[in-house]
Amino acid sequence: MMPEVSFGGLLVVAAIAVGAPLLVGLAPAIRVPAVVLEIVAGIVVGPSLLGWVEPDLPIEILGLVGLAFLLFLAGLEIDLERLRGRPLKLAGGGYLLTLAIGLPVGLAFTGAGLATNPLLVALMLSATSLGLIVPILKDSGQVDRDLGQLTLASASVADFAAVLLLSFLFSQTDASPAGKLILLALFAAVIVLVALTILRLERWMRLGAVLTRLEDTTAEIRVRLAVVLLVGFTALAGRVGLETILGAFLAGAILSLTDRDAMAHPQFRAKLEAIGYGFLIPVFFVSSGLRFDLEALLETPAALARLPLFLAALLLVRGVPALLYRPVLGRRGATVAALLQATSLPFIVTAAEIGVSVGAIEPVTGAGLVAAGLLSVVVFPLVATGLLRRQDAEQASSAGGPPAVRAADRGPAGRGSCPPGA
Repeated sequence: MMPEVSFGGLLVVAAIAVGAPLLVGLAPAIRVPAVVLEIVAGIVVGPSLLGWVEPDLPIEILGLVGLAFLLFLAGLEIDLERLRGRPLKLAGGGYLLTLAIGLPVGLAFTGAGLATNPLLVALMLSATSLGLIVPILKDSGQVDRDLGQLTLASASVADFAAVLLLSFLFSQTDASPAGKLILLALFAAVIVLVALTILRLERWMRLGAVLTRLEDTTAEIRVRLAVVLLVGFTALAGRVGLETILGAFLAGAILSLTDRDAMAHPQFRAKLEAIGYGFLIPVFFVSSGLRFDLEALLETPAALARLPLFLAALLLVRGVPALLYRPVLGRRGATVAALLQATSLPFIVTAAEIGVSVGAIEPVTGAGLVAAGLLSVVVFPLVATGLLRRQDAEQASSAGGPPAVRAADRGPAGRGSCPPGA
């Protein structure tokens, strides 16, 4: 007999998922990504304020799958062609500089009694929301220019390295460091084996014909295969004691790098994004709001006073490395890249939950860092796009014509203009 489960809370979550992008679309002056409204609405209706919704079993399960899908779609953005050559060198050097800056910041947090592990703080501040900055760069016409290429390369390296390091260093397992290395090596071996298998199967003409015949029918065979890869890698990561977010991220990256037939299909990515952004990922963000410990943040005035400090730390750790791009992009371009690189939310939410669960950071610190991530998603892209618009206007003025009207200048239009994931 199935256990009795209520879907009342999930109905409220689904209504928020519909209402947030509609509000953004109907009121372009808000200029706030829908993801922020989803988290804020979760805080309002959750235990912290109104108490209408508890993060019950259906919400928790779908939220967990939503997080996996968000990391999976972020992995799909990995593009080796874009990462080759100078962008990869600058991105790698920038991430090393990020860690070099983040460790002293983490030590300062530890000295102030806000955390017990400075490395975790450094990692929490080291990621960039790849899913957020891609639409911003596309809308501003920068995705194929030096600014877009360097920013996307930096975000890709930062996301991959941060997820890998968080999973390896702070996975909740009793294995020794040597044991973790062995488990990580086994996990890597399985990933390589799967990648080689996909590449070999791509050359099997009969299988390719069957996949092509079934991909746009009710079988949606390529989507099902993608889900199998996602669930399989996530389950494997959990089985060997690594964080499941690593498996989800790598599943997307492997699919992007190996299955060229699937990635070449004009509707394949759209179908996956429809499942993720249309259903699962909003549940994750709203449930993050439901679990947000607002009381811990508000219980002392000092807690709120730390919020600007956390936001400044995020800009310092991820923004300063963009100075490496100045010879290529100039001062204004490097400033825009710095602001976009410092935009982070989903990874902070995940890392904060892990940090609190293992006792590496205080709950009030986790809540403050998540709140800083919320502000970064609102403030930094707005300032960055404002600088880009001013640059376009100046270039048009010097050329003697009006600035081109871009998609980003027409204001948000639902979730498409206010990017779906962070």
